Amino acid sequence: MHLKKIPAALLPLLFALPATAQQTPPSIQQQLGDCSKLVETNARLACFDRLAVAHGATPAAPALEAAPAPAVASMTPGQQPTAFPVKPQPDPAASVDPVVEAAAEYTMAGHWELDDKHRRGTFVFRPHNPNYLIAARTYRPNEAPYEPFRAADFTGKLSHAELQYQLGFKMKLVETAFESPVDVWFGYTQNSFWQAGNREASSPFRETNYQPEVMVVTPLNFGVFGANLKYLNLGLNHQSNGQSSTLSRSWNRLYAEVGLERGRLSLTGRVWKRIKESAEDDNNPDITDYMGRAELAGTYRVDGHEFSALLRRNFSTRKGATQLGWAFPLAGPLKGYLHWFSGYGQSLIDYNYFQRTIGAGVVVQY
Repeated sequence: MHLKKIPAALLPLLFALPATAQQTPPSIQQQLGDCSKLVETNARLACFDRLAVAHGATPAAPALEAAPAPAVASMTPGQQPTAFPVKPQPDPAASVDPVVEAAAEYTMAGHWELDDKHRRGTFVFRPHNPNYLIAARTYRPNEAPYEPFRAADFTGKLSHAELQYQLGFKMKLVETAFESPVDVWFGYTQNSFWQAGNREASSPFRETNYQPEVMVVTPLNFGVFGANLKYLNLGLNHQSNGQSSTLSRSWNRLYAEVGLERGRLSLTGRVWKRIKESAEDDNNPDITDYMGRAELAGTYRVDGHEFSALLRRNFSTRKGATQLGWAFPLAGPLKGYLHWFSGYGQSLIDYNYFQRTIGAGVVVQY
């Protein structure tokens, strides 16, 4: 016989049952058994109450149904009971947008360390502009700048094929300057154009551009046009090719850049103002006519693939450049890379020369 939740008033009666089994009328035992078989709690308690009243006892107040005890694992002698682990239920408020989760491999907050979660301190080398190596073919090499320096009997020409690579890094110099959410960065980028297969011309480096810059970056966090405006970057940029005489090219500029994110898509917009030089020191006074005064860059990321585009434009002269790229997975941060460029300013020596280039190689992306 299984008795469930018997009222306190009937406990003396039940304890007395074994000792007085022979004296207790069978009808009482039968009635107790009938009550205990009732499944519904309220009906079972009411049955016991009726028996208690019938035998002169005062029925107790109905007891609240106890919560089920947590299940415990099987124990050996002397072992403490251990509750089975309960699987945590997902918090609806903490759910992640699958589009945002898919783009989590790159975020502007991580790239610029915009919050406490991503901060790594000062003087730590970090990725800046993409580092790549490509074998490229140029549609129309620019021979003119080099002709005055060639020997009279030299008949070699620039090769249409060359290796192009870009290397760079950035490093935080000051974190939370003046106890405000402002970081000061130093960045460096180098682009080289190497005529590696041009043995007739001794495989020269046709051009190398050096670009150091200082940047002041502060986080932003508000919506605009359905995207999240993430940061503001104010920078001082120098770019030169380290040459002398008529091959020398250089300029300095101040710029402002903002970054936006929307799911898998990230966008940066930049405008700049050239710092004027004296006429005798300026070897490319019309550089902004060709390099423009603003650029828009964007990257769309999906399943490890990255599709990028850069547009640069001077609306007064209608000159600028377009660059497209596709990076696809190979191994870890190393990705295959297809690259296309059309316009002015792929290198400083070609700032006023229209160039069209296509290339393939690898890029390292973190």
